[in-house]
Amino acid sequence: MAHSATASTRLGAVALSRARAVPVWAYLTGIVALSTLVRLELGRQMVAPWIMVDEIVYSELAKSFAATGHFLVRDQPSGAYGFVYPLLISPAWRLFSAVPDAYGAAKAINSLLMSLAAVPTYLLGRRVLPAGLALLGAVLAVAIPSMLYTGTIMTENAFYPLFLTTALLLVLVLERPTPLRQVLLLALATLAFLTRAQALVLVPAIVTAPLLLAWISRGRARSLAAYRVLWGALGAGATLLLVVQVARGRSPLGVLGAYQAAGEHRYDAGSVLRWLLYHVAELDLYLGVVPFAAALVVVGLARRLPAQAQAFVAASAALTLWVLLEVAAFASELPIPPRVEERNMFYVVPLFCIALLLWVEHGAPRPPLLAGLAALVAAALPGALPYSQLIDVPAQSDTLALLPWWWLQDNWITLDEVPAAAVLVAILLATAFLAVPRRHALALPVLALALFVAVQHPIETFEHGVLKASEGALFQGETVGDRDWIDAEVGRDADVAVVWSGRPEEFTVWENEFFSRSLGDVYYLGDPLTGGLPQTAVDVGRRDGLLRTPRGQTVRAEYALTDESVPLEGRRIADDPYRGLVLYRVGGPLRWTTYLDGVYGDTWSGSTVRYTRLGCRGGRLAVVVAGDNSLFERPQTLVARAQHGRTVLRTRVRPADERRTVVVPLEPRGGVCRVRFDVSPTKIPAQVLRGNTDRRRLGLHFLRFRYLPPGS
Repeated sequence: MAHSATASTRLGAVALSRARAVPVWAYLTGIVALSTLVRLELGRQMVAPWIMVDEIVYSELAKSFAATGHFLVRDQPSGAYGFVYPLLISPAWRLFSAVPDAYGAAKAINSLLMSLAAVPTYLLGRRVLPAGLALLGAVLAVAIPSMLYTGTIMTENAFYPLFLTTALLLVLVLERPTPLRQVLLLALATLAFLTRAQALVLVPAIVTAPLLLAWISRGRARSLAAYRVLWGALGAGATLLLVVQVARGRSPLGVLGAYQAAGEHRYDAGSVLRWLLYHVAELDLYLGVVPFAAALVVVGLARRLPAQAQAFVAASAALTLWVLLEVAAFASELPIPPRVEERNMFYVVPLFCIALLLWVEHGAPRPPLLAGLAALVAAALPGALPYSQLIDVPAQSDTLALLPWWWLQDNWITLDEVPAAAVLVAILLATAFLAVPRRHALALPVLALALFVAVQHPIETFEHGVLKASEGALFQGETVGDRDWIDAEVGRDADVAVVWSGRPEEFTVWENEFFSRSLGDVYYLGDPLTGGLPQTAVDVGRRDGLLRTPRGQTVRAEYALTDESVPLEGRRIADDPYRGLVLYRVGGPLRWTTYLDGVYGDTWSGSTVRYTRLGCRGGRLAVVVAGDNSLFERPQTLVARAQHGRTVLRTRVRPADERRTVVVPLEPRGGVCRVRFDVSPTKIPAQVLRGNTDRRRLGLHFLRFRYLPPGS
């Protein structure tokens, strides 16, 4: 027995010795490689972009740079968005001509980019931790739920490692503020800003971190004059920016590009503070309570820590404070439904993980008052979140930590019980923070890692998870099967204009635009697509049917993609019947062929419907109609008359008919065909249905008009 124990001890010692003999760079490379492979496999399950219109923007920028060397959105120059991320993923569109393949390659690049966050996290950890714990910090950094964004075409993939590298350089500057380090810090912060405008928050963090360190160290920190290069460069840069913008007649906030409006809001202090509380609470929940409580203790004990640890605390506190404040202010002005912008603040999570490991390294100190207060705050904060407001569709893209609770609400408890359940779990985790013996304190970061891994399954796969969001976005946009069906039909270099009527889902434009290189200019009738991307209003000439821009220019295209409600002249070459999309070969000016009067937007008709087709050579008109047994009990009569008054169709439509196709001949006169449909009887819902306020006189549902040319 003793011999067996001795052998086991020797084997363990040998294994430990061999593990220590492996160089750190090999472990770090392995972490990055393994994370990349895991994320690549998970990213493959994302079938389509779904965070709109952001993913359209960055794919357009990458696609255009790969093709032309310029950053364009819908062929229009764009300086409103950061160019670093599109530049990094542009090789995907350069190497693969088929967009679905380029999409897969871009997600592979994402997987590597975001996994590289392990490197600055490790180096940041090494400032205050031994190599083993710093490696654990690197593992935690690539295990967080937000790594799921590798499956999206979003700047998070590049900004995450850049933010952590900036945090590393800020710590190095606080440790020894040489001019070179200060210049490198400013250069990296500028690169981060060119990746994501949110990085503007690095400026106040960089300014205040030396002040925090001076306060923490009680005079042990270097003289603030040592940061003169840093502050001087920031002051000079701000002044130069102001002068240049004023000279150009633009607002200084114009540097924020597409996010300029966020800087122009007049924020309400009370609302910002309320949302700051929500964001702190959600960050606590995201972390799994224990790292949050440990970080509070580390901050409370900061003055007792070594100088390097104090630099880390000062940098982390400054970055976290300003990121949370910025994101809370932004969220306080978001339209309904409200959301916690976790997507804009998860970058600070590795700082809390390193703080937890630092706490463990220093013996897991728990001064009774400080540790008790930290545990109490960490346990209570999740109860401050308004779950009933926040558990909604926006959480799928912006607040991943709420998705497990949504899953719990769908399967086990009610929505009203979610706050109590969250607080109960937080209390258990806070109790673990207080109760785990010091000799086993390493179990707490392992617990944090286990929680990060455990919550990813519901976040990915449940009914409202990110994979379902991706599948749903694709289904809302196209149902043909081949995602690049338009390119397959007309070629990737073709000129396909989009005519948006406002009737189908906006995803019918966005998804097809993403997956087809051939889609170009977007024109809209009535209201534009949301998202603010370049698009042009068009009007229809009543006499000639030509689509013209507000400047009177006739719209021309080789092909056009629109929906069934837009009767364009051209040859129908492909369609997506379920989504009601039609692809036409036009080869010239876009011309509206049909005018329809007497049909409401909800397909109801009045007593008379008039159909007019321009450039008509005869043929037939197929009309899909339906009765409605909620309003009518007896069959209705439908009469169709040609333009000279001759009756060409008389039929009866029963109320229970779901769909019925009637076909009438078209008789041209002067190149124009006209048909008048008369429906009887008609009724006013408000007069016959209790509680109904609709005072329109209604007849039948006219669901579809399809022109059948001669010989068809």
